[in-house]
Amino acid sequence: MSSEKKEPQGEDASSKTKSLSKLQRNKDEAAPEVEECFYASPIYDFLYPFRSPGSQWVTEYIIVVFLLIIKSAIGLGSYSGFQTPPMFGDFEAQRHWMEITQHLPVSQWYWFDLQYWGLDYPPFTAYHSYLLGKIGTFIYPPWFELDASRGMETDGIKSYMRFTVLLSECIFYIPAIVYFTKWVGRRKKQSPIGQFVAAAAILFQPTLMLIDHGHFQYNCVMLGLTVYAINNLLDGFYAMAAVCFVLSICFKQMALYYAPIFFAVLLSKSLFFPRLFNIPRFLSVAFATLASLFVMFAPLYIFGGVGNVLQSIHRIFPFARGIFEDKVANFWCVTNVFFKYKTMFTQSELQFYSLVATVVGFFPAFMIMIFYPKKFLIPYGLAACSMAFFLFSFQVHEKTILVPLLPATLLFTSTNWNNLSMVFWVNNVALFTLWPLLKKDGLWLQYCVCLVMYNWLLGNFSFITPRFLPKILTPGPSISNIAENYRRRSLLPHNIIWKIIILVSYLCMLMIHVLEYTIAAPSQYPDLWVQLNCTVGFGCFVLFWMWTYYKLITLRNKTIQEL
Repeated sequence: MSSEKKEPQGEDASSKTKSLSKLQRNKDEAAPEVEECFYASPIYDFLYPFRSPGSQWVTEYIIVVFLLIIKSAIGLGSYSGFQTPPMFGDFEAQRHWMEITQHLPVSQWYWFDLQYWGLDYPPFTAYHSYLLGKIGTFIYPPWFELDASRGMETDGIKSYMRFTVLLSECIFYIPAIVYFTKWVGRRKKQSPIGQFVAAAAILFQPTLMLIDHGHFQYNCVMLGLTVYAINNLLDGFYAMAAVCFVLSICFKQMALYYAPIFFAVLLSKSLFFPRLFNIPRFLSVAFATLASLFVMFAPLYIFGGVGNVLQSIHRIFPFARGIFEDKVANFWCVTNVFFKYKTMFTQSELQFYSLVATVVGFFPAFMIMIFYPKKFLIPYGLAACSMAFFLFSFQVHEKTILVPLLPATLLFTSTNWNNLSMVFWVNNVALFTLWPLLKKDGLWLQYCVCLVMYNWLLGNFSFITPRFLPKILTPGPSISNIAENYRRRSLLPHNIIWKIIILVSYLCMLMIHVLEYTIAAPSQYPDLWVQLNCTVGFGCFVLFWMWTYYKLITLRNKTIQEL
């Protein structure tokens, strides 16, 4: 009798447990954990149907396909130097390097016609240009005929050049970003959808898309190699990290902005952590670094001697151009309005002052990474260090903001709403500072569309979307199905001071655009709007730089779950 009575009770208990589990699952779907920081954004809603384990593999390919479509659409527009002889622009410079590497011996690459577009990037760029030029010559030789092809702007050469950027990005940048987001996401116990959304947030970064696929450059190669180096640090392959970083520097010298942090982490991991004086690791890192440099510069030496190597280094570091050229949102350009540095100091003095300011700017980050070489601190350290270079170093271009923007954008893997708001903010500010360049290139439509679509896609308009508006105007369709506390969230920091700073900066950017469109700059101040653009950008970059230091200091004793 007693056993017969217990049996149904067991069934009831089992049924009750199943019901509770079902209710819990429904509750979890209605109000996801904090790991889903992009929940209720259009990109999350778009990828949500592929959340089941059997469909998750499709998500990665969907993101990449749409990414290539959007970047190809950007490439249909204008580019740097379009129909502006005799020098044209960066598009012609990249094409010209493919031209000269095809037809000239290695000994002349860094000496040929320096008054036009002489090769002034490190040797890996030259080898990259040589390979792409060989492929292009095989397809259609007139594209890269020596001298005769200068200024060519046919549909064929434009299509081929645009394709080479897409190809380079598919090889060097996209796989590195996807691996990074998966590595961080798995250790933070983030759902696969959350990992893919974070990858999309990084890959769809509008500044890189507009510079590489609009203005035209190959920054994706340098940045991708840097992320490969970060990935190797995360996996503990320190020698390979050194190799990837050397390749990054040998593609574009701007990667040196990251050098102090990579040096700090590799040195610390070799001499202090996890045990003192790990000599085999130290030797392997040193050998990998020297061997990589040797491989990169060996052809220049073999076919041109020491003089050829020295000429390449002279071309790579153009100190003769001055402390800055075009208007850029860094310390020297903004304060030059009040202090005419080029008349007050000699070239060598300016080089020394910028060196001191830069070292002072990155040294605290360097020391923190020496004593706290934690993997999840690497993006913060790289962002703080490279932003110091951007703000204070010698000969900075407006496009150089891509360097500190990479580690900052990698923080989209964070599950902290405050962090996400700061990353959104610095991305918007960086794109704003590129407006004068993009406007000159005729890319105003691409600028506007990318700015609006990027913020909408990731839900950054939630802070200006009142709850009483129709559901179609909210960041995503699923926002009406989530818990009250999620509905109240917006991608602005919780701190009231930071909220005011971000909103005021957005208003200033909007006002500058409106004034520039409606009122011509005074004749005595022809660069007024550009200078205001740089001033606002500089102020925001300084604040973001200080924020990265705050995070480095406060997170040095935390774990990856608190990232």
